[in-house]
Amino acid sequence: MTISRWYPIREVASLQDRVNSLFQDFAGDNSGTVTAAAFAPAVDVFENGEKVVLKLDIPGIKEEDLDIRVENQTLSVRGERKFESEEKEENFHRIERRYGSFFRSFSLPTTVDTENVAATYDAGVLKLELKKKASAQPKQIKIGVGSSNGAGKTVQAA
Repeated sequence: MTISRWYPIREVASLQDRVNSLFQDFAGDNSGTVTAAAFAPAVDVFENGEKVVLKLDIPGIKEEDLDIRVENQTLSVRGERKFESEEKEENFHRIERRYGSFFRSFSLPTTVDTENVAATYDAGVLKLELKKKASAQPKQIKIGVGSSNGAGKTVQAA
């Protein structure tokens, strides 16, 4: 067993270097300029019997700065929020909103019809509706109870 000398100052310096690198990764470079930290917009995903719906919060992004694609059962949304300021950057006291480009991708179930996608953008919310294939939608089956005349109750099959 080798005995080594412990230098507490070196441990503190190492910890400070690690913490500094975390802040540099978060804020970008350390050149003193305002930087745009990467962001990923919040998304809600839900489905019903007829479609899958995604809602992305992307306020301040223009429609022409959005790129929505479906390829190989993968939905991808790409966009950019640009820092537009009438004031010089050094006049700001605080910048908390995120700027820059983002990319989100979602694997789609095979039940989704990738040829039938609708997108709407209203009040900073991008809504994507992906209809399900007809074979994946629930079907109604009539069941005749106690008689052969075909009249009976209707139940929904899953």
